[in-house]
Formats: sequence, structure tokens, C-alpha cells
Amino acid sequence: MAEARRPEIQIKVNSRRGLGVGNIIHPVEIDSSPTPLPATATTAGNQNQNQNQTPSPFREIKHFKKWFPWLIPSFVIADTVLFIITMYVNNCPKNTVSCIANFLGRLSFQPFKENPLLGPSSSTLEKMGALDVGKVVDDHQGWRLITCIWLHGGLFHLLANMLSLLVIGIRLEQEFGFIRIGLLYVISGFGGSLLSALFLQSNISVGASGAVFGLLGGMLSELITNWTIYANKMAALFTLVIIIVINLAVGILPHVDNFAHLGGFSSGFLLGFVFLMRPQFGWVSQRYTSSYSRAGPKPKYKTYQLVLWLLSLILVVAGMIVGLISLLRGVNLNDRCSWCHYMSCVPTSKWSCNTNPVSCLSEQTGNQYTLTCSGSGKNETYLLNDPNSSQIRGLCSQLCR
Repeated sequence: MAEARRPEIQIKVNSRRGLGVGNIIHPVEIDSSPTPLPATATTAGNQNQNQNQTPSPFREIKHFKKWFPWLIPSFVIADTVLFIITMYVNNCPKNTVSCIANFLGRLSFQPFKENPLLGPSSSTLEKMGALDVGKVVDDHQGWRLITCIWLHGGLFHLLANMLSLLVIGIRLEQEFGFIRIGLLYVISGFGGSLLSALFLQSNISVGASGAVFGLLGGMLSELITNWTIYANKMAALFTLVIIIVINLAVGILPHVDNFAHLGGFSSGFLLGFVFLMRPQFGWVSQRYTSSYSRAGPKPKYKTYQLVLWLLSLILVVAGMIVGLISLLRGVNLNDRCSWCHYMSCVPTSKWSCNTNPVSCLSEQTGNQYTLTCSGSGKNETYLLNDPNSSQIRGLCSQLCR
């Protein structure tokens, strides 16, 4: 008697997302007896019945739940509202001699020389919760490591970060849900603030870019840990790496906090192994078959996924603890790494990477105020009627930059 062959069912799974990833088709064997052929001729009705009982060679399953994305759009709305509130508190017409877009009233922007991003003054950002290492260490205002994530230095800064957040974050939230992506976003932003505070201690820092880079890092680790469910793996990996490298390269420009980018990306990369791990395909497939394959039931996760999960969890927790302790002890990592500052800004003939805060000497004669920049010696005389300290600081910043 000829040996009966076990039927093979192909399970077709819809592709999860773009980046060059196509549909994935995996053959899965099941233990079932073949449908016996009738010994005698049957009627046409019986033949049709047997045909209907024959299993289809393709079975389509949708085992990855799609979530409705509401958290990422909420983050965008919150950041936008906070920017408007910050501009209202800034009140440029009252605190600055000249403003941009005066028709906006209290919402008008600081002079371009003071803030080229079309935004508020540094003193207003500090008042609203910007990352100021001196206040974190000396005044125990550790909450600034979180609040700075929701503030932005200007309109251009806000638009760039929110567009990136929408493009990257909505798709991730659809795939993994608001809890995991929300935790990934906030913890990555905290990690970016922490690394920034350990290196850049003379200026304030704001922006969601560290958290956005955390989402990019999470996308990369998710691709690695869920490697087996992807088609066109190398194309997806190459595309993602190119995007990450280009965005990090922008960080070498002046006035860009690339340490926040690097800290957020590193945190998100490790957290991606923790939060974004998928069950392996064989484990999912056996849920849709009547019995297990000859090799027995498949484990939910592969061994390398569990190893990466454990190592990443240990590294991210240990890194956060060590970073916080170092910051609160007043450690400046520039003292221990003489070349690391080039990771945030590379000086050229076109720009300088000097991040020292500006200061001026002021002399008053009647309503004439002469300001002299302490760093360059450049001076300028202004006609002012009873100026306040914010106006003097703004003029000094314009003069020295």
C-alpha cells in the first residue's frame, strides 16, 4: 500500500508594516488523516460534498491586533497647547524692544538674533520647566528632566518634532498599543534628558526629539527581535539605519542637543527589546491548526528574544540609576571624555560650538543704556525708557550671538 502523505496547509499572514516588508507566507504541517477516496463511484452530489470537506490550501489569519491611535495625537495636541501657553507667558511686546510678527500680540516671537527658531526667550523656557542642570542638582528640581520633553524652543522646532512624532508614533501605536508606546516615549525622553544633563551643563535644553529618537530606536530593536516574521529583512534594516544615521548627523549642527538624541535613541533601542517583542510565528500558527506538528508544540518566544529581553532590561535600569546618581552628585562627563563634545557639535569655519552663556556689562546715562558683551567686547547703545531685566537680557543675547 502506498504511504499516505500528510497534507500541507499554507497560512498567509498580512504584512505588518512598510519599510519594504511584503506579505509573509509560511508553510505549516499538521497531523491529520488524509481524506479517504471513495471505493466506488459516487453520485455528483456526494462528490460535491467531498470537495467541500477538502481543506483549503490557504488560510488567512490576522493574529496581530490593530489599535486605534489616540495617544500620539494627544501628545501632539499637548505639545502644541504648551507652546501657545509658553508664548503667552513670554509676552514679547512687554519684555523685548522689538518682536517678530507683532500682529500676534502677546504671542509674537523674540527677535531672530535671539531665537532663530521663532519662539520665546530662554528665561521664559526656564520658567516653564526647561532642563537646567543647576536647578536640578542644586535646587533638587528633578522634575525638569520630564517637563523639558513637552516644551519647544520655537515654531520650527515644534513643527519638525511633531511631524516626526506623527509619522513614526502613529504606526507604532497601531501595532503595539498606547501603553507600550507611551512608556517607550516617556522613558526614552527621560533617558535623553539624563544624558544631555550629564554633558551640556551650561545651557538650558528643551524638546521632544529625545523621545522621538527613542521611538526610532524602538523600531530598530523591534525589527531585530522579531526578525523571523519579516520578509525583505535586509531592505527594511538598511532603510531604517539610513534614516537614523541622517537624523543623528543633523545633531552635529550648533544649537542642537545631540546628546538628548543619543540618549533617547539608546534608551528606546534597549526598551524596544523589552516592550515590542512578538511571539514567534510557529507558536501563533499552531493556534489555528487542529494539532501540533511532529516536532511538538512551539514555545511562544525564541531563546534569543528572551536573552535580548533580559539583557536590555538590566542595561536600561542600571544605566538610568547610574546616570541619575552621577547627575545628582554633580558629575560632568566632559571632564572624563575630552572628545565627546564633538558628538553634539562639530565646529567649522561657518559656525562656532561655543555654548557658554552670554553676559554683558551695562552702563546707564539717562535713558541711554550701553551694553558691552563680556565675551567679545562688542558694545551697543540703546535708547530705553525704564527697561526691565528681561529686556536687558534679550538685548544682551542679540548683541553677543
